[in-house]
Amino acid sequence: MVAGQSGVAHLRGMDTRLFRHIQACNEHPDLGRYTPLRFGGERGGTEQVGYLPPALAARLPALSPHLRATPEGVVLDPALASPAERSAALAELVAKLAAEGVFRLRKELFDVRAAPGGPVLAVLDRGAVALLGIPSQGAHLNGLVRRADGLHLWIGWRSRHKPVAPGQLDNIVAGGVPAGLSPRDTLLKEAEEEARMPASLAATAKAAGTVSYVMANPDEGLRRDVLHCFDIELPENFTPEPGDDEVERFELWPATRVLEAVRDGDRVKFNVNLVLIDLFLREGLVEDPDGRLRQGLDRFR
Repeated sequence: MVAGQSGVAHLRGMDTRLFRHIQACNEHPDLGRYTPLRFGGERGGTEQVGYLPPALAARLPALSPHLRATPEGVVLDPALASPAERSAALAELVAKLAAEGVFRLRKELFDVRAAPGGPVLAVLDRGAVALLGIPSQGAHLNGLVRRADGLHLWIGWRSRHKPVAPGQLDNIVAGGVPAGLSPRDTLLKEAEEEARMPASLAATAKAAGTVSYVMANPDEGLRRDVLHCFDIELPENFTPEPGDDEVERFELWPATRVLEAVRDGDRVKFNVNLVLIDLFLREGLVEDPDGRLRQGLDRFR
């Protein structure tokens, strides 16, 4: 091993201890086993929006007069031509599913798109997004402090009461992108709420690309997530403070320690591992001679 420019040892060759996190975030059955969820499009066509487990797909048409089974999948009535009409039909459906205990309503709306950069087709309760295999987006911020002895990162400890990854390590700021907001808007909102970061400081964050994954979860459904990564260079005199009950505390770690936590353990929230691996690659802290790590960080379908 040789010392890197930021004081972090480079890993020679593609490290399987890092790649295992990519594999874990992309465990799912063949997508061909799912039933497409399709919305009626213009000129009589349809476009695929989600992936339904066959058992759920078989039930949905009986739960909603706006859904019908076709050879191409379960199709939302093309007569519902506006986002508002589609949203109302989906809200009725998910209310019935939630009442049956199929999933837990989150009472936060996410935009429904066929692809992350596509137009908004509807809005849907966050808890039902993965249930229906619909793409979702998140915003994650790497808080960087550069010192003479190398790169340091602000790390958040997630609340032990959170339903997902309680007590695990997280980015300084992270959150799902709610309906009507862009990833940057989400970042600015979450920075103030989660870390008491002044808006003027948060506005200096720079977009650094995306990572994506497709992950089956028996409790949620099929997560098809695109995470928008941002970096922010933080001054020595800034110390983040928890602004809500999402995070218990923040700690400033040398990048070497963060790398070890990702590489050698499972203390980091599952998808945050991907955001950090992306950062390690961009900072030149790990080697990727055959490009498998970088390729593995873009699995969205």
